[in-house]
Amino acid sequence: MKRVVICAGGPVEELPDLIALKWEGTIFIGVDRGSLHLLESGIVPSEAVGDFDSVSESEFAMIQSAVDRVDAFNAEKDETDTELAVTRALTYQPDEVIIVGVTGGRLDHFESALHLLYRLQIEYEDVSFIVKNANNELSVLKAGTHLVNKIDGLPFVSFFPFGGAVEGISLTGFKYETVNARMEMGITKFTSNEPIAEVCTISFQQGICLMVRSSDS
Repeated sequence: MKRVVICAGGPVEELPDLIALKWEGTIFIGVDRGSLHLLESGIVPSEAVGDFDSVSESEFAMIQSAVDRVDAFNAEKDETDTELAVTRALTYQPDEVIIVGVTGGRLDHFESALHLLYRLQIEYEDVSFIVKNANNELSVLKAGTHLVNKIDGLPFVSFFPFGGAVEGISLTGFKYETVNARMEMGITKFTSNEPIAEVCTISFQQGICLMVRSSDS
């Protein structure tokens, strides 16, 4: 499986263990200050992109000296820095794209990342997109049947409708199972479920579902 990890410039305390994401063949792309986060973790990204308005001149010089490809953009642009990085990530034809450094700090940036996650998963069905931080993983599911593997470090799984009701949802292998239910906007019934089986399933007939896997620590 070919993976690309995109590291944006969110608060460093929100980041997952970057070294733990360094699987063989994984490609790293730094976004603005996220390039420094990677370098400080001992990871040299393949590329660095962004307007670099969150780094000093000396820090930008450090990025330029360490990273082979640095693409600096004007701050006044239509795309976010993370969106530019995703465009670069897709040129590697990955099976999975993990985006980190986008869940802390400004809430408008986090909301932007969620909507980007939604658009990407709808547009690129053959690529798995995940937003990850130290205690959570977020992914978008389309109608159909999906396998959910049990992960010891992320014992809680929550489901939310994204943009409209989810119809005909069934959960198997979870502590709280359900059959052919309706998940409406504003309903919190599907929060904090727990996988019991090693492999669980979620299936639904219509709508878009946001899945959040979490831990308390």
